[in-house]
Amino acid sequence: MKRPRNLDPPPMSRRKRALSREEVELWESVAKQAKPLRKRPRSPKASAEVTEEFLLVSKLPSAPKPPATPRKIPTAPPAPPPLAPLGRRERSQLSRGRKEIDARLDLHGMTQTKAHRVLLNFLHHAHENGMAFVLIITGKGRTVGPESERGVLRRQVPHWLGLPEFRSFVIGFEEAHIGHGGEGALYVRVRRAR
Repeated sequence: MKRPRNLDPPPMSRRKRALSREEVELWESVAKQAKPLRKRPRSPKASAEVTEEFLLVSKLPSAPKPPATPRKIPTAPPAPPPLAPLGRRERSQLSRGRKEIDARLDLHGMTQTKAHRVLLNFLHHAHENGMAFVLIITGKGRTVGPESERGVLRRQVPHWLGLPEFRSFVIGFEEAHIGHGGEGALYVRVRRAR
């Protein structure tokens, strides 16, 4: 009666063992007969020297890889923070004159293009000089006659202040008190320069 063959591979030991001369010759003959799967020629490997009794097969420790330097992915500059309304206390102090308005800008009679440019330069200057609050006077627009309109600058300036180019200079804004122009003016809180 034949013994059943053990189909499980022998357990791998953690120790590396040496190959005998017969095992090395057997491996070389098998390696010569094998056909490569790819047609690309492989680089010739250095032949290992076989000692008289045993051939030690050892794996040399590989040199540690240098740490990969992370590539910097170009990113768009971060968007400025959203606008925040003025606090009730700040608005009250501004309207009563307890908090000083650092500068005023009157946009009356300007075209939209000129007003936009002047406003941007004014806010940039206020930002650089460390001003906290400025007053922007837009005017109320015509309210009498057949051609009554509510004022182009009065509508546009709040929209402009919400644009990214202005948000880097502006923290928030709110309609001014009646003593400072009411509906035709805005209190603007300027962002501090870093």
